[in-house]
Amino acid sequence: MNATTSVNPVLRVAPAAPAEAAAYFRASLVLHADVSDVASVLAAGGDPGFVVLDSRSTASWDQGHIPGAVHLPTAFIAEQAEQFLDKDVPVVTYCWGPGCNGAARAALALAELGYRVKEMLGGFEYWVREGFAFETWEGGERRAADPLTAPVDAANCGC
Repeated sequence: MNATTSVNPVLRVAPAAPAEAAAYFRASLVLHADVSDVASVLAAGGDPGFVVLDSRSTASWDQGHIPGAVHLPTAFIAEQAEQFLDKDVPVVTYCWGPGCNGAARAALALAELGYRVKEMLGGFEYWVREGFAFETWEGGERRAADPLTAPVDAANCGC
């Protein structure tokens, strides 16, 4: 066996030092929110302490959105954010899903205007896939949770 085939591909680049890893993961949690966490806080009722912002087009919004979300497409954030958002209230942005960077672009636009923001990982796709209720132009809807993305017999994944 030559040296190339015996190298462990996982450890080919050594893991970060613990302090470096802690800083990276802390920064990730500062910038991101999990679909399940957002849903559980919203389901608890009362003031969640943040506003959810859907940054997609009107056609996408009509196809389905998180109940209670503010609809503000990224292209209009610079002009209209102050009409819909309070700079004292953190904003959680979302778009279609993990294959779309629209929520990150919206979060950037808001941060540049002075808003505190997080991006909701998974976007609307994972909101639906995890079985949470959503609204369309025709009314409310809910689909069964996808067992590849959410626990079937538990309220959360326990992580």
